[in-house]
Order: sequence, then C-alpha cells, then structure tokens
Amino acid sequence: MKKPQTPPAFDDLMRDLQVERFLHLISEVELSDYLHWDQLRYRIPPQGLTHREWWLGIKLYRRGLWKEIPLVDCSGIPFRFLIIDPIPEYLHQIDLERLGFSDLHEQATASEVSNLYFVDSLIEEAITSSQLEGATTTRQVAREMLRIGRSPQNRSEQMILNNYLAMNAIGELKDQPLTQDLIFDLHRMVTEDTLDDPSGTGRFRYEKELIYVTDPNTGEVLHRPPPAEELPNRMQAMCDFANGKTPDWFIHPVLRAIMLHFWLGYDHPFVDGNGRTARVLFYWSMLRNGYWMFKFLSISQILRKAPVRYSRSFLYTETDDNDLTYFILYQLRVIEQTVDVFHQYIKRKARLFEDIDQVLKNSAVFNHRQRALLSHALRHPRHRYTIYGHQNSHNVVYQTARTDLLNLQAHGLLNTVKVGKQWVFTPVENLSQKLTML
Repeated sequence: MKKPQTPPAFDDLMRDLQVERFLHLISEVELSDYLHWDQLRYRIPPQGLTHREWWLGIKLYRRGLWKEIPLVDCSGIPFRFLIIDPIPEYLHQIDLERLGFSDLHEQATASEVSNLYFVDSLIEEAITSSQLEGATTTRQVAREMLRIGRSPQNRSEQMILNNYLAMNAIGELKDQPLTQDLIFDLHRMVTEDTLDDPSGTGRFRYEKELIYVTDPNTGEVLHRPPPAEELPNRMQAMCDFANGKTPDWFIHPVLRAIMLHFWLGYDHPFVDGNGRTARVLFYWSMLRNGYWMFKFLSISQILRKAPVRYSRSFLYTETDDNDLTYFILYQLRVIEQTVDVFHQYIKRKARLFEDIDQVLKNSAVFNHRQRALLSHALRHPRHRYTIYGHQNSHNVVYQTARTDLLNLQAHGLLNTVKVGKQWVFTPVENLSQKLTML
C-alpha cells in the first residue's frame, strides 16, 4: 500500500496566501466530504482557487474546531478531532440502535436463544480479526473447530481460538477499569502460543525489539511507533482516558472506544498482536459503556473486506496534523455497515423460521406433537426434552411420547444422552438446515 502524500505545511500555505484573496477563499471552500490532501489534490477545486488555496481554506475551518485528547505523537504533538457532519448523525443512530435492540436483548440474554445470535457473531469476529493479522484457515474449518471444541492444529487456528476466548471473556472484564495488567491479560489471551518468541506475550516490547509497520509489498515503513521506554507512561495515559478520568470535558462513549482502538494501534506496545488487542479493547469499551448489542456485531468482517482502507484511515490521521477525524469517520461507517449486516441476519433467521414452520405444518412425516416440538427446538436450540415432559405437554401415554422422540432421533433431528435413569433429547447443531431438507 502506497503511503498517502503528506499535505502542504500549514505555515507554508499561510505565507503563500494573499490577503486580498482571504474572504474569497473562505466563501468558496466546500466542506461536504472530509477529504485528505491525498484525495483532494485529484479533485477539481472551486473556481478561482488553486488546490493549495482550497486546502488552506479547509484547514482554516478545521483548525478552529479541533479538540485535543491526551494522546500525543512521537514528537509530543497531541492528536485532535472535530465533530463535523455526519458524525452526530452516526452517533445518534448508534444510540437509537441501543434502545431499539431492547426486545432482542430480552431474547438474547436467555440461554435458550443466545446461540442463535451470540455464537455466530463471536465466531465471525474471531475468524475475521485473525485473518486481518494473517491467519489463513478457511471459515468452514475454523467454525468447525470452534463449534465442536477440537484443539487447534496450526498457528492460524490458534489465533482464531485465542480471539474467540478473548471476545468471550470481555463480557466479564467490562466491569473492571482498564489497567496495564488488564491490557497485558487481553494481549496474552489473543497471542498465547502464536508468537515466534513465546516470552513476548503479555508484556511491552523491549527497546531492542525494533517494531515498524511496513508495506508488505514494497517494504516501505508506514509507521514508527513511540520508543519502548515511553510505553508505561503512555499506557497509563491510555488507561486514564479509557476510564473517563481524562480529558475534563465530555467525549461520546462511542468516540472514546474508537479513539482507544486507534491509540493502542498507534503506540503498538507489543511485538505482535497489536491489531487484535486494539479491536478487543474497542469491544471492551463499548460493552463497558452499555452498548451491549456489540456482543452481536463483528466489525472485523467489514474491515476484512477492505483492509487497505482500514490501514489508510490510520495513515490519513498520522500524515495530516494528527487529525483523528479520518479514523473516526471510517470506523463509524464500519459500525453502520456492521449493524446493517446484523439486521439482515435477523431478517434471514425470521424468514427461515417462517419457511420451516410452513414446511412442518404441511409435513406428513411428523405428527402434530412432533411438529410442535421441532418448532420449539428451532427457537430454543439448547432446550432439553424428556419423555415425561413430552408426555405431560401433550397429554399422551408414555409409550406414545417415547415413540415421538425416538422417531425424531431416527430422523437425525435430536441427539440423545442418558442422564441418571432418564433419556434426555437435545436439538442437533444444524437443525434448521436439516429441517429445510425435509
């Protein structure tokens, strides 16, 4: 990936500016798109302006609205951002989604249906976040490994398992304030048994470990993180920011989570696993601030589709006066797409249930009692059925209930295990797929 061209220096632009053009410059500037110089220099400027004058007008506007955060670059210059359209609209929509998911929350927190929503997205995030960092295992193989609980067979599978366990753990860890020890724990979770040097897990990189972010094709250095000796202080500043101690003015929780994602990525405190840890940290912050629906959302599946755009959002910020607005806007768009994907998933599930209900209703293979049980099992994949329970639910004799359940087992729709003196029946993992084949 080619590094974006650094914009002209602001002081140089001001020296070039002719005073008599100033008012014309401001009146003609267009601010509809938050363009970087690397993009703007290919656009046609407003009539009467050069590209440099157009850029100067944009920068004059942006600089007047900048807000600084405690993160500083290697030269001690702070990072900053501004609230510009459409950021308020994105944030408002995310807040509405949190309220609008209340019905789903009641369902999703019940153990019987959590598998329908939570596990699929958890697995998707574990896989795609690992693929962003080089994991090569296919989705099918990875899903099979996670669902049946087999041991990883290679480094890629270990990365995915680690991500899965870390994403699962932050549901509990969200109630803890962020500390350096917690950051180490998160890093340890995502890198266990995946590093060339196993001692690199759960610790900051050493001074002798020169870590750069480079273009894999050209070898060009794209990012030089801060020196190792600064990391303890920088991580403490990040923890204070994550815990709301700094700054002394309001930052929307979603923006704070996005900035933490960038912050850890910029500081690159570990020898490896920085990207995975940064994304887990984003989820930790979102859940900590009450955005519980992010248990069901996988941002990495969107990032994975356009990894160059993801990287470029970091570089646009670094090359243009540490302006975090580029990264913020990109991540908000990713969140919007992720929510859309989730809604589509729910709609597909609803249509699938409707179609299967219709198939069951018209089926001559099963009786009405079996059809009722299958419809219930589809929506409650962890439910446990017994002969006595089925007997009482449908007011039939024991032998009839037993025949019903054993027949469903024979069709490969229920699993059976003996618990004590009674047989317990549970829905098979791929029940919906099997029912669609009836």
